[in-house]
Amino acid sequence: MNLVPNEHVNELYDFYQPLLTPKQATYLDLYYGQDYSLGEIAAEFEVSRQAVYDNIKRTEKILQSYEERLHLMAHFQQQVTLVNKLNTVVTQRYQTDAELKSLLKEFEHLIDSQ
Repeated sequence: MNLVPNEHVNELYDFYQPLLTPKQATYLDLYYGQDYSLGEIAAEFEVSRQAVYDNIKRTEKILQSYEERLHLMAHFQQQVTLVNKLNTVVTQRYQTDAELKSLLKEFEHLIDSQ
């Protein structure tokens, strides 16, 4: 089984958490966000470690399928890359253009608020 790196799961969770059931979201938050062990989560919810493991792996696949269909994370990463490139060009070529810098800051703020 291919394991999804923790950072990737956390990024997917940030984008798609509202689409998960409360139980799925809680298990992922505890396991990846708060670094609980499978045993700790199992004890907290009075289920087996295997049940927790299965739920987490199933939820990882669900998150991945959301990204494959919706591409929200990929589009966001592309936007961030473009804003960084634009910021570099504006800084290098248009140092005195206050209006252009202001528009770029507004765009950066829009991206950060997503």
